[in-house]
Amino acid sequence: MTQPTPLAKICGLTTPETLEAALEGGAAFVGAVVFEKSPRHIPPLHAATLFDRARKRARIVAVLVDPDDALLTEVGLILRPDLIQLHGHETPQRAAEVRRLTGAGIIKALPIRTEGDFATVPDWADVADHLLFDARPPEGSVLPGGVGASFDWPLMQNRALPANWFLAGGLDPQNVTEAVRISGAPLVDVSSGVESAPGVKDADLIHAFLKAVSRS
Repeated sequence: MTQPTPLAKICGLTTPETLEAALEGGAAFVGAVVFEKSPRHIPPLHAATLFDRARKRARIVAVLVDPDDALLTEVGLILRPDLIQLHGHETPQRAAEVRRLTGAGIIKALPIRTEGDFATVPDWADVADHLLFDARPPEGSVLPGGVGASFDWPLMQNRALPANWFLAGGLDPQNVTEAVRISGAPLVDVSSGVESAPGVKDADLIHAFLKAVSRS
């Protein structure tokens, strides 16, 4: 059976030009990182102004790391994302509260390095709309993702997972086709792999990535 073409998420967008490149290229999800330690950080009001053009063209994702209620309320009211990606140490119980506070769907990022890192997957089955499997960052990293690291894609093979999961971590225009072939990912997520420098998205790389995904 032929595997359906995966859908793509371009994350950490901060400029109109690169957001438009993602939308023109057919990205199904576009992400705003609201996390001050990230080079891709964008405040909620700025994100709302920028991402308004994406409404009804792609699903808007707010990427947050262990957000408090005040930030969640601000993001929910101002940015009004379709989905909130939780990229910290949030529990399933906290994720359910996030959904209630914001009305947004939930993507939960799970850091992966070894087989044992999949142990928590069943805990999220009834809570998250999507799981996102990302490379576990190096020890001491202040960033929970977006560091350009990948993990062993064969770990995803023959694994019982909730539908519509994302593969993330170290993807770029050169390797995404192979990553999809090996992992069977239905959704892919990229951030640093389409940048010319940390936090600086490149429209040509975005187009190249989306073109490679379409051939997957």
